[in-house]
Amino acid sequence: MKAAIVVFPGSNRERDAGRAITQASGTAPAYLWHQDTSLPAGLDLIVLPGGFSYGDYLRCGAMAAQSPIMREVKAAAGRGVAVLGICNGFQILAEAGLVPGVLMRNASLRFICRNVHLKVVATNSMFTAGYAPDQVIAVPVAHAEGNYFADDHTLDRLEGEGRVAFRYCDAAGVVTPATSVNGSARNIAGVFNDRRNVLGMMPHPENMTEAMLGGSDGSALFASLAKALP
Repeated sequence: MKAAIVVFPGSNRERDAGRAITQASGTAPAYLWHQDTSLPAGLDLIVLPGGFSYGDYLRCGAMAAQSPIMREVKAAAGRGVAVLGICNGFQILAEAGLVPGVLMRNASLRFICRNVHLKVVATNSMFTAGYAPDQVIAVPVAHAEGNYFADDHTLDRLEGEGRVAFRYCDAAGVVTPATSVNGSARNIAGVFNDRRNVLGMMPHPENMTEAMLGGSDGSALFASLAKALP
């Protein structure tokens, strides 16, 4: 699997994502600077990591979405290249129009940094095929603007097309408004684009890939990609 991770001013999880990719595939990813104007040939996967691109001084991800490299990321996604956006990367994907919806301030108006439970909703993708339907996993979140919002028509379309990847839930897999840690509509924690080759998610699977990190529930996502993108 030939992967690349885009680094923006303020990214802080690029090395975590790189370690997870290397563990799963045996091959270290390349690191690209946001001002680059081209991608390496033959990429299978592009990752937009977590962090605080441009300090989140405008809308989170809004400035990063205009970086020169994003023109190439959009073009690659259009060709079917896999793109994974995690936390700030999800915000960038949304601002760039690569996934629907927006990420707003948490309903609590507070930064949230803790482990949460997710229910795996869709397993028919290269990102989630390694999970069982309705499997409950534990991964961390670390964000102040993770409150996913879209209008009802868009939410209904995402539901109808099976494009909700993960939902916030409790340890037993029960989904209620109270388990939406940031107020996200319909407890949505991750969504696909219409071709399912782009996934945006707020939680950090790259930080839960081995026992020394507190658990390995995130490892199946990267293993799924490594299997689908040899």
